[in-house]
Amino acid sequence: MTIKTLAAAVALTFVPALAFAAGCNYGKEELTMSCAAGTVYDSASNSCVATTT
Repeated sequence: MTIKTLAAAVALTFVPALAFAAGCNYGKEELTMSCAAGTVYDSASNSCVATTT
C-alpha cells in the first residue's frame, strides 16, 4: 500500500509540471484594435482619432 501511495503522490506532483511544460497560453493572447475609415489608433489615448491630412 505504501508503494501505491508514493507512486500516486509522485504522479500528482508532476502532472501540473507536465501541463505547464506543454505550453499554457493563458494571458498571452494579443488583441487587435481596428478603427473606422478615416481614423487611426492613438496609443496615448487608447482610442481612435480622426486623421488630419
